[in-house]
Amino acid sequence: MTVVLTGLFLVLNNALADGPALKAHDYKMAGDQQYTRIVVHFDRAPDFRWFLLRDPNRLVIDMPATEFTFDPLELEPRGLVAGVQYGAVDAQRARLLFNAKGPFSVEKAEVMKNETSDGFRLIIEMRASSVEDFDKALRASITPPDLGSAKDEAVAMKDRFTVALDAGHGGADGGARGVNGTVEKQITLLFSLELKKKLEETGRYRVVLTRDDDRFLRLDERVRIAREKGADLFVSVHADAIAIRSVRGATVYTVSDKASDAEAAATAARENLSDEIAGKVPEEEQDEVEDILVDLIRRETHAFSIRFARTLIGELSSTVQMVKNPHRYAGFRVLRAPDIPSVLLELGYLSNPKDEAQLRDPAWREKTMAAIIDAISYFAKANGAAGG
Repeated sequence: MTVVLTGLFLVLNNALADGPALKAHDYKMAGDQQYTRIVVHFDRAPDFRWFLLRDPNRLVIDMPATEFTFDPLELEPRGLVAGVQYGAVDAQRARLLFNAKGPFSVEKAEVMKNETSDGFRLIIEMRASSVEDFDKALRASITPPDLGSAKDEAVAMKDRFTVALDAGHGGADGGARGVNGTVEKQITLLFSLELKKKLEETGRYRVVLTRDDDRFLRLDERVRIAREKGADLFVSVHADAIAIRSVRGATVYTVSDKASDAEAAATAARENLSDEIAGKVPEEEQDEVEDILVDLIRRETHAFSIRFARTLIGELSSTVQMVKNPHRYAGFRVLRAPDIPSVLLELGYLSNPKDEAQLRDPAWREKTMAAIIDAISYFAKANGAAGG
């Protein structure tokens, strides 16, 4: 049930607050019993803090005086959220309160600047958890922030822009093989490990690997790992091979139901065969709530994916050889996370001797990684990441 705490007290709140009140509008919520995402738009960046309450389990968002103009239909219970309350706390403060259907964790609570319009948006991601994990998170959310450098360092690390690096193939799925014997699963793992090290050396990023050894992962598992680790960006690293050995250069792919060209469609088909090649049957995926908000989330994420792809191509093109029309798109399963900007980077063609030699050259890999790191830095800064 939705409860609105407005009326005379909210009018008093707006009248007495220092400066004009924040304006909160366009509340959107989507998800299911395992994962729920909430997006609230503001006319300017809200200064907020969040904490948890129990009996019942609740998430509380405190912020300065705010004028709320939500569509009541958008506030109906959905996913993990049993009800929404909002309104003034006193003359200076306002509050959003989410009643949950059970214990949960807060995967994300952050403000981002809108890319195509004025204003900012608060993004909240909740995931179902155990009672023990909820109680632990509850204690942490109300603990005074002066308990020593170890906790401060952990919080700082968690708040860093998180990059998920996905070394393509692995285990029974070796991927492509070069004309001189280079195996795709090995070169993508080597490249990802080296790139992780260089990203972490900047001190600005948290980096997670979908695999750090020669193991097989289903395509949906790669996406799940990135989401569970709170990735802000997903980069899947590959090195393809085709029949025409003269073709060479790097390519950046984004996901699309319609392929940009026949070659992109063929590349996606090869990559999507990974599960079948390894003799694995994908686990049944949970149904997502397919409504207008899910479509909006997907479109927003897709726009960010394209933005990063273009940034990455801009940096790589001055460093390494690119194919003609280097930004291509097709139905890559590994790029289908609805809430993480994702690209698939083909570093080159192992079927071309020059590309294969470059991939095995530490100096070439190093300059290529420098370009990738620059692209990540520009993308992180453009999206308001402190570590970018």
